Amino acid sequence: MDQALQHLVNGTVLGGTYALLGIGLTLVFGVMRVVNFTHGELYAFGAYMTYAAVSLLGLDFYLSLALATLLGMALGAAIEFLLLRPMRRADIDSTMLVMIGAALVLQNGEMWAWGGVAKLIPNPFPGTPLVVGPVSVLPLRLFVLVVSIALLLGFWLLLDRTRIGMAMRATFQDPETAALMGVRINWVNSATFAIGSGLAAAAGALLGPVFMVSPTMGDLVGLKAFAIVILGGLGSLPGATIGGFALGFVEEFAGGFVSTEYRDAFGFLLIILILALKPQGLVPAKERIG
Repeated sequence: MDQALQHLVNGTVLGGTYALLGIGLTLVFGVMRVVNFTHGELYAFGAYMTYAAVSLLGLDFYLSLALATLLGMALGAAIEFLLLRPMRRADIDSTMLVMIGAALVLQNGEMWAWGGVAKLIPNPFPGTPLVVGPVSVLPLRLFVLVVSIALLLGFWLLLDRTRIGMAMRATFQDPETAALMGVRINWVNSATFAIGSGLAAAAGALLGPVFMVSPTMGDLVGLKAFAIVILGGLGSLPGATIGGFALGFVEEFAGGFVSTEYRDAFGFLLIILILALKPQGLVPAKERIG
């Protein structure tokens, strides 16, 4: 039981960042109908920007996390403006090829800029874990959990209480009608891609200090983000949140009770089993936002 509680805490920390990845990818797909293959590389971008700010520029750790997130949003807005907006009326195959090419450019740019050696991001937290009963957690992981939950709550408030959130939900539901009602679709698309990219960069900035940073770190994470979206149900923001935490729990428990070598495989096995039983994902269409 003690070991199970420990894995539950660890799975919650991991699931929070997975939820950020899943929501960002779902948001872009739901509003823009774009399969964002750069999502994993934006995650790696956030981690590298945090490393550059802390290790090379000597900035405060917390300021570096915020800066990495903002830079991720800026990069996402640039990708939307330069690559996606000119192809707004193009077929989905052409758009997918462009996004795959952009992902390759980003990954090779990271390899060229930082080299292939993994980097370690310094952080101000002590290495001694906090012990509460049978559960121990590193202060850094606790910080990651708190910030992830704060970002998730902030995103839902943005979606529910702001004008841009209302415009996103309207475009999510029916872009043609939203445009007729005065919603500026180009502006909504830019904001959507920027926010989705910022969430991916924030996840990378948070997990970068927990793990090592490398140019290929976005590959598996990108696959997991797509898996989370499919698991939760295409176009479902609540489903992406649930799917992110579900994947985090499965990976943590599988790594703790079975084998750390196959923890990723168990996560994808869960997705296969759930889709075999519920092909539309965890959240039915009538329960989806948008």
